[in-house]
Amino acid sequence: MKFEKEFIRTLPKVLLHDHLDGGVRPQTLIDLANDQKYDQLPTTNAGELAKWFHRGAMRGSLPLFLEGFKHTCGLMQSEEALERVAYETLEDMKNDGVVYVETRFAPVFHLGKGLDVHKVVMAVLRGLERGKKDFGVHYGLIICAMRHMDPSVSLEMAELAADFRNRGVVGFDLAGEEGGYPPKKHVDAFHYIQRENFNITVHAGEAFGKESIWQAIQWCGAHRIGHATRLIEDMRVKDGEVLNMGTLAQYVLDKRIPLEICLTSNVHTGAIKSLEEHPFGILYRYKFRCTLNTDDRLMSNITLTDEYCTAAGMFDLNLEDLEKLTINAMKSAFTPYKQRIGLIYNVLKPGFAKAKGLIKE
Repeated sequence: MKFEKEFIRTLPKVLLHDHLDGGVRPQTLIDLANDQKYDQLPTTNAGELAKWFHRGAMRGSLPLFLEGFKHTCGLMQSEEALERVAYETLEDMKNDGVVYVETRFAPVFHLGKGLDVHKVVMAVLRGLERGKKDFGVHYGLIICAMRHMDPSVSLEMAELAADFRNRGVVGFDLAGEEGGYPPKKHVDAFHYIQRENFNITVHAGEAFGKESIWQAIQWCGAHRIGHATRLIEDMRVKDGEVLNMGTLAQYVLDKRIPLEICLTSNVHTGAIKSLEEHPFGILYRYKFRCTLNTDDRLMSNITLTDEYCTAAGMFDLNLEDLEKLTINAMKSAFTPYKQRIGLIYNVLKPGFAKAKGLIKE
């Protein structure tokens, strides 16, 4: 179904998979570069810089997609820069109709100018908290470990996440290149998080097969899966219909494990060849707990509004479908149950009810 973009923007939305360093405003990067005497940006024109990041992300390869992070992370090396980017993230969410966002980042990428990981996290949380007060957007911060780094670093990041659990950090993630870096190598970090009764999401099934998803769930105890595009490999599909499911897909379905679907990003990274081939349509139709997400707003040149519009148009979703996806996301958020329920019944349902009334008029 086709909706006007501005109508979708007015809907209350929930975003679970958003990278802090993948959503920086181009003008902010230019300002930070000027302040820091950083001369490596390809251009100092905001419009051209946005196009540069977008072109770089559209080469169908995750390693090539990640190249732009050299600049975003390179300029987020001070407390002031980190706080600014976090604050502006919540302003951007407000402008896009997002009422709750979980943004994530890897603190180890922000130590180049002498900050320690605690100062890095505190700076981001200050920016997010200021943004919440000014824009009314609720948030959670997820700490990422990186697949290619030593497992001891992942354990340190897990301990860091738990240290800040009462100050705005809501979970722990494993990100980065999948091929050759299986999640189970970092099992000590995940066992620590489990012992702390804390929340786990894992990037899995984006650039590597269903085995990556299986390890994320069964070795690492993932409560949500980032991307999960390759879960379709555990199903036998003919003419758009699922003939049978393997044990992994059935387990994900039965246990209601949320899938952080990133349609546009999956095309840009080469996880899928085209939107038409994305398994989201099948996963959603067969009642997997799907959510829609931006991944990297700067690189993919998108907002969550764009992602909703894309999903509605490509997979013939109506307003009830968009409401279901939004409530799926809020149910799956890592924020406490009371807050999840409060936002569902006090913000999301009334917002969609109002939107349905406007359509009927």
